[in-house]
Amino acid sequence: MTRPTDQDLIERWLDEPAPLLPVLHAFHDRDGFLSEESLRTIAKALKQPLADLFGTVTFYHHFAREPEGHAAPRVCTGPVCKMRGADEVLEALRADGATAMPCSGRCDAPVPVLKGNATWAGAAGTELHAAPESLVPPPNPGLQAGAELGGFEECAFADLRHPDQKTLEGYLSRGGFEGLRKAAAMPAAELLQLVTDSGLAGRGGAGFPTGRKWQAVADAPGEPKSIVCNADEGEPGCFKDRALMDHDPFALLEGMAIAALATGSHRGFIYLRYEYPETMRLLERCIEQATAHGALGDSLFGSSFSFHVHMRRGAGAYVCGEEGSLLNSLEGKHPFPRNRPPFPVTHGFEQKPTVVNNVMTLAAVPYIVAAGGAAYAAHGTGRSLGTLPYQLAGNIKQGGLVEVPLGVTIRELLYDFGGGSASGRPIRAV
Repeated sequence: MTRPTDQDLIERWLDEPAPLLPVLHAFHDRDGFLSEESLRTIAKALKQPLADLFGTVTFYHHFAREPEGHAAPRVCTGPVCKMRGADEVLEALRADGATAMPCSGRCDAPVPVLKGNATWAGAAGTELHAAPESLVPPPNPGLQAGAELGGFEECAFADLRHPDQKTLEGYLSRGGFEGLRKAAAMPAAELLQLVTDSGLAGRGGAGFPTGRKWQAVADAPGEPKSIVCNADEGEPGCFKDRALMDHDPFALLEGMAIAALATGSHRGFIYLRYEYPETMRLLERCIEQATAHGALGDSLFGSSFSFHVHMRRGAGAYVCGEEGSLLNSLEGKHPFPRNRPPFPVTHGFEQKPTVVNNVMTLAAVPYIVAAGGAAYAAHGTGRSLGTLPYQLAGNIKQGGLVEVPLGVTIRELLYDFGGGSASGRPIRAV
């Protein structure tokens, strides 16, 4: 394969929205690091001051600045992996230039090691951690069925366990894109009301009502509007977004397309954390297939509405999980939080109206549109409606994921679903 030139890499992305991150990754993948010469070339092509570009690049901890740095192992030393022998894995790989990295979202399969654009996991059992040959491809996360353990209906996780759910054929066989077809035939105002009636609130932590956010973007002046999926789950112990993207990726794309119809947005971005390289490749393939199927692209299912989704990979910065930092990162700026107001609903990506929702929020939308807002609102308690995926990791007998209604107690999660502590001692803190 011919080695791409600097010009090839730049021209590939120059006319695309949010070009800086993909250009940096292209040079990084080709050379194994970002040289000063490469940064000068990129700065000139994208008309950025070199000092600003250098400051941005060095803010991210996964952009290597020394030759072969990209290929050197990076070992997760997050709290769960610390309990499972991360220090031993790191020490065993020191001779290969291994360095520590923060929690990389593989708490269900410790201890993860990044080598180039591939993820490996230290095999279970501390006696194996001392040998580099113990690194094996990480397994799929444990996906517990709430219906089996507690009689709870799942929404976002309902079809996750089907091995072909990540394929277009498998997704369509279980009613995939039916919610989008229904949404495409509805007036935007009716669609917004349906989401509002469901009680869906942001699943990224803030809990802001999704219907209100979408309504604000729909009402705001300014074009083009954008849907930004925040897939930069960097909190230690978090891996629910990765599990959904890995096992049910088309549900995320369908949710984004429905959000686009509701708000009049014609471009979408998935901002994916650096540590999920396999997820990146899967989503890129799914976007191509969904576009060919007519669920994305210039005319959604033959309508006059267009919606294009772009993948953008982060480079390792915990703060990019905050929406202002994420938007600055997308725009090629220093990924610092923004002052608010103004808010992204009026001044988001490129200072235009923007919806920023996380993966689980958007993935709940197809169920809501297909089943109805009342069906989703029937789950939960009080003003906390719907279901929520919970992640169990650490000193727990049965780790993994479970989706249950809001209102389930921590004791139920830890003992009914998690089986209690792995050590057999009483659980005193979470």
